Amino acid sequence: ELSSFQLETIVSLRPTVAIWLNFAPDHMDRYPTVEAYRAAKLRIFENQTPEDTAVVRSGEDMQGIAAKQVTFSTSDPEAEWFSDGHVIYHNHERWFDMEHDTSLRGLHNAENAMAALAACQMLGISCANMREALLGYAPPPHRCELIRTLDGVEYLNDSKATNLHALESALRSQTRPVVLIAGGKEKGLDYSPLVSILGEKALGVVTFGQIARPLAALFSSVVPSESVATLADAVAAARSIAPPGSTILLSPGTSSFDQFSGYEQRGNAFRDLVHQLL
Repeated sequence: ELSSFQLETIVSLRPTVAIWLNFAPDHMDRYPTVEAYRAAKLRIFENQTPEDTAVVRSGEDMQGIAAKQVTFSTSDPEAEWFSDGHVIYHNHERWFDMEHDTSLRGLHNAENAMAALAACQMLGISCANMREALLGYAPPPHRCELIRTLDGVEYLNDSKATNLHALESALRSQTRPVVLIAGGKEKGLDYSPLVSILGEKALGVVTFGQIARPLAALFSSVVPSESVATLADAVAAARSIAPPGSTILLSPGTSSFDQFSGYEQRGNAFRDLVHQLL
């Protein structure tokens, strides 16, 4: 994975296969405009030639890219790789049943799987080996990781969600009512696009960290919201309002550097706090 910070400094990097999963505003404390941030990310394709491959989400504006484009989508059945979140299709041919054969759930996991499959195919990896890899794959820590179920409430650790798009994806993938724990470092992001999905998915929000108060003020227009100081306070507050059959979801939507060294430390702290609950 290459960050926009790293891509700012490339000179001769030329990936045989480069993947563009998605784009959403981020790091607006570093970049003057969203366009400047996107331009930095697009540099991953800068040195590619028609002999190389760009794996991109269908519908993205990728004009000017020299590489051959291979598309994936969860909304466009005409993409080379398509999924409804349950089954993956390649050129309209049923290829893999995610729900039956793996522990992967949700549209975001389908997109990640399709992008990886497309890249592997372009590198000449056999279908049999790709299927075997998917069958044995378990979601990594801090990515909608189920920590435990207590009193009928699921606790999910999605500390890796350090931007709006990741938070939105986590919310959309939930099938139970959600109490969201969000917050962290101020990065200059506009969280108003989340208001609609929160109205659909969440029964409560607890915010913490540097942006706790403005987030709670924004989200309170659609769902009961409370701001607290620390992650420990947030877990306690979320537990107090989460009924049986719901999910407490840590999906911060920003980076962790106001209180933690990184998303891993934040996620590990959440895991420890949840395991301490009685």
